[in-house]
Amino acid sequence: MLTDRQEDLLMAVALTEFSVHYEQADPELAEQAWQLAADCLVDHDVEPAEAVDALEIG
Repeated sequence: MLTDRQEDLLMAVALTEFSVHYEQADPELAEQAWQLAADCLVDHDVEPAEAVDALEIG
């Protein structure tokens, strides 16, 4: 079972992936996804490059 922090970080990683994959198709939506991800990472004091490692799963 994931902790609340891990769930938040997993969501941030997923939103980041979404923003990258949909940047060309819908730049506005991609930017919103990135902003949500960034806000979540700031809340947990995690840099984007550290998000996957911070999940501490697998």
